[in-house]
Amino acid sequence: MDANGHLLVTGGPGSGKTTISILKAAQIAEHQLRPGGKILFLSFARATVSRVVEAIEFEQQIPREHKRRIDVETYHSFFWRILKTHGYLVGLPRSISILTPPAEAIALSTIRSAYPADSKLTDAAKTEKAAKENEERMRLAREEGRICFDLFAPFVADNLHGCERIRRLIGTMYPVIILDEFQDTNAEQWRVVQALGQFSILIALADPEQRIYDWIGADPARLDQFRETFAPAEIDLSTENHRSPGKDIAAFGNDILKGKFRKEPYVGVEVMGYQPGADPAFTALVTATYKARKRLAQGGPDWSLAILVPTKKMTRFVSDAFRQPPAGMAAIPHSAVIEMEAAILGAELIAFLMQPDVDGRHLEQCTDLLCGYFHGKGGDSPTQNDLQEARRIRKAYEEWLARRATGKAMRKNSILIAILAAYDAVRALPLTGDPDKDWRAIRRVLEGCDCPRLKDLAQEARNVRLLERGTQLRQELSQEWRNTGAYTNALAITRQAFVQEHFSTKAKPERGVVVMNMHKAKGKQFDEVIIFEGWPRVAKGKIVANLDRIVRRNERDQISDQSRQNLRVSVTRGRQQTTLLTPQGDACVLLIGDD
Repeated sequence: MDANGHLLVTGGPGSGKTTISILKAAQIAEHQLRPGGKILFLSFARATVSRVVEAIEFEQQIPREHKRRIDVETYHSFFWRILKTHGYLVGLPRSISILTPPAEAIALSTIRSAYPADSKLTDAAKTEKAAKENEERMRLAREEGRICFDLFAPFVADNLHGCERIRRLIGTMYPVIILDEFQDTNAEQWRVVQALGQFSILIALADPEQRIYDWIGADPARLDQFRETFAPAEIDLSTENHRSPGKDIAAFGNDILKGKFRKEPYVGVEVMGYQPGADPAFTALVTATYKARKRLAQGGPDWSLAILVPTKKMTRFVSDAFRQPPAGMAAIPHSAVIEMEAAILGAELIAFLMQPDVDGRHLEQCTDLLCGYFHGKGGDSPTQNDLQEARRIRKAYEEWLARRATGKAMRKNSILIAILAAYDAVRALPLTGDPDKDWRAIRRVLEGCDCPRLKDLAQEARNVRLLERGTQLRQELSQEWRNTGAYTNALAITRQAFVQEHFSTKAKPERGVVVMNMHKAKGKQFDEVIIFEGWPRVAKGKIVANLDRIVRRNERDQISDQSRQNLRVSVTRGRQQTTLLTPQGDACVLLIGDD
């Protein structure tokens, strides 16, 4: 609070970095800001942004007029504002739009379908494939003005380094910028920070041991680079723990990094073994969740319990097990944080099915969207089966058009028969003007149809929560109906809603039971955490597969700083208790001391 100039604040989870930075921002707003100036707080995760917004709102020590002078954003939203205004200076079209991850996956599907699965590629082939993908991303940006998130930072860095006037403008508007989770900045984001620091005071918040994004360019040298470039005053909060005071959760997390554990129990930490196999594993998880839920409910209704797993696939397995637990156990109400590409693309098709056919191309466009669903549902890692599925649908549609043009009937074994039957059933639905009711009616038809492809899509679309009462998507679809008597632009409205949702700072804090993979938990905190990993598959007394483990194949030679940091981040999300569930006979190697 007493320091001036650039600052580097380091400390572990719950050490108070974010809280003290908010109080520091209020102090600057009161004593140092000129009229019109603001403080900018930047973070990678929307969850962190919404938590900071909430913390500022409820901080009693900060007067309202000072709160209004603190802007809180994600790096992406801040970069996008710069690109929209000044992107033309680095060769982008005057009119630009965001290429969302699902749309990016569709745009790159032609390149990706020309290669086998990544696991079967040589290093040279992987390099070639990545180069072609990057070339296409740049073409989409420069020729079509469609910019994917990965290109935000490079273009902004070029923009800032190429124009001192823009740097001065940002420095005048934001004379102080707080950089949350600074240890995770990649090389291009660091270039942006270097430019911002010329005319703005930078306050970098970092946990040197929480760097879990090496795979996308985070560099262990980043803090030293910040020191060399800006000569900041340094504040060390590493001995503080405000998230789980009176517990040994933070100490246990730090000991995971060291690979050395003490003999005395860690207060607030429990390690439990379960018998390998799906039924005993999920029985142990469900039972542990029951107990944690019962403990937490005694403290009131607003409790949170996170179930953290190592892989995206495991997130779905756990969610399915909670809906239908083994041995007739009671289901566990929960929410699952999953990759949203499939849900978003499914929602886009449902939205388009709500639209009227204004140009006679409705079925053709629906087919395009269904192919796009299979091209993009896997995100950056589409399966060859999904890519082939898109090709099969396209081939069947074109064959049907050709046969119809010559007066021939559709082949009796065509996959298009079930698709067209479902399409006709949806088009026969009377729409009411209530977006939620109409959306659900269309989804029910798809879920109940004979086409497994549309059933899959409809199930994925269930993960969309943008139509809840009071949401902007629902309001805009209702307004569209009132204006035109139909959902004339439902697809465009839905796509825009997903873009706005990505930049939203109004995400509600998680409540109840939440299932997510360990990477998704970064920047969040919960009353309790249960970490659950997979188990070995054994045949003839030997392990033949060991999937969904915290450490690859659960082998000691696969332990890395990244895996230690990932587990430490997950462990320290808990405020009151962290429970680790690991298979008996093959316990997580990170829980066994190096000595």
